[in-house]
Amino acid sequence: MYIHINRQILFYEKTGEGPPLLLLHGNGEDHTIFDALIPLLSKAYTVYAIDSRGHGASNPTEEYSYLGMTEDIAQLITSLEIRSAVLYGFSDGGIIGLLLALRYPGLISRLIVSGANLNPRGIKRTFLHKIKQHYKKSGNPLDRMMLEEPKINPSALAKIHIPVLVLAGEHDIVKSAHTKLIAEKLPYSQLIILPGEDHGSYIIHSDKLYPYIHDFICNSSDHP
Repeated sequence: MYIHINRQILFYEKTGEGPPLLLLHGNGEDHTIFDALIPLLSKAYTVYAIDSRGHGASNPTEEYSYLGMTEDIAQLITSLEIRSAVLYGFSDGGIIGLLLALRYPGLISRLIVSGANLNPRGIKRTFLHKIKQHYKKSGNPLDRMMLEEPKINPSALAKIHIPVLVLAGEHDIVKSAHTKLIAEKLPYSQLIILPGEDHGSYIIHSDKLYPYIHDFICNSSDHP
């Protein structure tokens, strides 16, 4: 399905029945990374798997910013009249989730993020160097966005008053101390570091996330 919002045309796939659950992929990917996860989640939830602006089947764009992408998702939720949604975001999707919870309190009821960072310094130096080298060769605006954004003040996370599950792989590209900082600054958070996993090994074309998402939704209250 397509929706025209915020000067963008976004594609999303809607499956299942039950409480609404939004899935946001990472940089340079699309909703198909969740192909192993969606069939399980669709048994209990109405799943909205979204292609971010300029990704997948959404229309091409040169306008990339985390704030712009956050506005896309806010308008999608409002336009589709999705109530009390849970949002799961991977990497860039997790950043968008945090910004959404900050800028639009009350729009989502719970948030799950994995491999998210508050600023580029939260990414391990070796991987940040790889992004810089790739950007020099390609000029890819998605690389530039990761090098310059986001700019979330850790203290701002105290304003997020919904339950948040913070996930990361043991060998994530995001620094472990940075992931722990995110969880510490959120008033109602749970932190899980997955042993043996890297940034996307438990997410991309994997169903390993299912019990973490389902258990968190079932065991966290709408009003902490």
